[in-house]
Amino acid sequence: MTRIAPAALVVCVALAACQAPPEQVVAANNEMATNIADNMAEAPRSILRPEVVEAVAEKIEPQKVVIGFGASPTALDGAAKGALDALIANPAMKAGGPITLRGHSDSRGSDGDNKVASRLRAEKVRDYLVEKGVAKDRITLVPLGEARPVAPNAQDDGSDDPEGRAKNRRVEVIVALPLVHVPPPVVLDKTEKE
Repeated sequence: MTRIAPAALVVCVALAACQAPPEQVVAANNEMATNIADNMAEAPRSILRPEVVEAVAEKIEPQKVVIGFGASPTALDGAAKGALDALIANPAMKAGGPITLRGHSDSRGSDGDNKVASRLRAEKVRDYLVEKGVAKDRITLVPLGEARPVAPNAQDDGSDDPEGRAKNRRVEVIVALPLVHVPPPVVLDKTEKE
């Protein structure tokens, strides 16, 4: 039989006496879980000044929207106006950066006529934006005519492709972020240092 030293026996009895009854352990665990849940539900706040809550800044991205003129070659339809209204509400538009309107046309007609048509489409979009409160001096028009199609204007057999031409009659609206001007560092000359 193994013999236990009297000192070890005393330590074992003392440790057994220090443990809490099981019902107290369960209650303590429940209180800890409740405290953790309460802390997770609270909004973040400063330790030094609880009334100060750190605001999370929304990241603003440049925007590009394509406004189609498939149904009417020179008028904005309901879908186009809806897309422009959504763009006006976008944080990038509200940031005040430059706006570029690139007008496009299909290949039907002469190059000169298509350049004029693409300019008219871009002007329609510009006029709508200005009517909605966008500053006119933020907007630049770039009439590209038929130079950059996104779809074929003709079928493989050479016949007309009305759907392709409709996709090419468009205005690309590009909203850039405002430029941040950082002043150059101030250099002190020798007389100011002394």
